[in-house]
Amino acid sequence: MDTGTNSSGAAKRLNAICDAQPFVTRFMARNLLTGETIGRGADEETPSASTRKTSIMMAALKAVEDGRLDLDEQIVYEKRLAEEVASGIFRYMTPGIVISLRDAITGMMVLSDNVCTKMVFERLTLEEVDSYCKALGLSGTHHRFLIPPLALSPDHALGAVTTTTAADQVLLLQTILDAQTSEDAAARLGCSQALCAFALQTLKNQVLRYGIPSRLPFETIVASKGGRGKRGRMDAGIVFRDGAPFYILAAYTDQVPQVMEDGTPGYTIALETIGRLARACWEEFQP
Repeated sequence: MDTGTNSSGAAKRLNAICDAQPFVTRFMARNLLTGETIGRGADEETPSASTRKTSIMMAALKAVEDGRLDLDEQIVYEKRLAEEVASGIFRYMTPGIVISLRDAITGMMVLSDNVCTKMVFERLTLEEVDSYCKALGLSGTHHRFLIPPLALSPDHALGAVTTTTAADQVLLLQTILDAQTSEDAAARLGCSQALCAFALQTLKNQVLRYGIPSRLPFETIVASKGGRGKRGRMDAGIVFRDGAPFYILAAYTDQVPQVMEDGTPGYTIALETIGRLARACWEEFQP
């Protein structure tokens, strides 16, 4: 079900951006100044790609809060951790490097490094992370793999990967944001407010600037996690303006052609579509 006042000028503009492309775009955008929420297929499950890592981070931080994990734990980079990995820099580095769990979480989020993702996820279980999402109300999010297989075809089934919804990601990001000032929100996440502050700062430290940040003013603060999958590109983040939270956008492209009719790679237009959605929110959302 779509959410929001879809007769508004902002909704018309956002939907027109999606209608202009031959692939599927699902999104949810929430104006944090007014509370208005606009959605398109926001409750439909879609491949999560690396946007799933925000929930992995929060599940790990809950385990830290529970005393089961330690952010200062030292982790050795072993050669096996680079197998079936297609993102990040650790796969090109010499085994034997030692980093902390805190740094592994950072690498997983700010560079989407899947060696770091393995380091973090091996200290949890799929069931633990999936149950954590369900407890938060992320009913459309299903963690199915530690790392998805590299040999997936572009038309793979949803059940072959971790899936989520745009609405779930907005809920998660909203809860992380609320936890900065609300003990109740932090309690829902199962973390102290200090750990929730670490989570938000880690999202702000994102260095991959395609997707949501790509059409925003250069120094705009965006607390986000993007992803790339065989079926499309995706990004979910909190956009700040003048130092204050402005809006949350979760956008997921799906069934993206490998090559567009004019020869442009499909992923280029997918990312451009997400950037245009973010720019439209920037210009249309006002108090």
